[in-house]
Amino acid sequence: MINWQGFWKNYRLWQRRGFYPLISVVVALSLCLSTPLPSKAIDLLPLLFQGVQVFNLSNISDRQEFELGKQMNQQLQQEVRISRNLQLNRYVEEVGRRLAANSDRSNIPYTFQVVEDPAVNAFATTGGFIYVNTGLLTTADNEAELASVLAHEMGHIEGKHLVKQMRQRAIASGVATATGLNKNAAVGIGVDLALNRPRSRQDEYDADTRGLRNLTRTGYSQSAMVSFMKKLQSSRTVPTFLSTHPGTSDRVNSLQNQINAQPSNQNNGLDNTIYQNRIRAFLQ
Repeated sequence: MINWQGFWKNYRLWQRRGFYPLISVVVALSLCLSTPLPSKAIDLLPLLFQGVQVFNLSNISDRQEFELGKQMNQQLQQEVRISRNLQLNRYVEEVGRRLAANSDRSNIPYTFQVVEDPAVNAFATTGGFIYVNTGLLTTADNEAELASVLAHEMGHIEGKHLVKQMRQRAIASGVATATGLNKNAAVGIGVDLALNRPRSRQDEYDADTRGLRNLTRTGYSQSAMVSFMKKLQSSRTVPTFLSTHPGTSDRVNSLQNQINAQPSNQNNGLDNTIYQNRIRAFLQ
């Protein structure tokens, strides 16, 4: 039973202190919850907060980041062609899961998807969503080289690079408010940045370092990350993967220096024949 006399006495005090909007919501909820309804009960919370979702990108939680990535993934379904090849997706996911277990953000539910595109490219959004093109899968010589790309993209997620870039874009374009960024605006900016904009030089170095550390922890050959970059760098046409990832020569040197400083004796994933036969079988 609600003590209405005491409630209205406190209500007048709160009203004078500027809590009128909050109390109005409380009163509405109290009346609706305490009054029997002639029909099916209505869940008011979705009605109250529908369309009001705002992401504070300067202090986003892991759960919010995942939800944002999930929203971006839905829009990306309209932008790229996600492969429905179950065997191919399962294989890429298996490699990704090994790396995810050794990630600095292993608590995130990583999602790995294959994009049907001959361009040599891979990209990541937020909250653990990673995409790799079929063109990159056929260009890699072995599983360790594929793992090096996935580990690099995972490094971007670990560093929240896209989230930071989204915040910078939102502020520069004037769409961010004092509370944060509207859901639809955030999704649009994130998808555009993931598909069309290069990361900063600093972010690339950071993702390389994080990726190499993850690759080493998982037991894959460290040399695979360097060999994959060198192979693409020497190709006649600049692959999409490199055109959106600047400073490749310096990055190769930086990675080699890190490997020399902390070498690993593990060389898993270097069997070219097994990998290439598997990929060809999947893509038949």
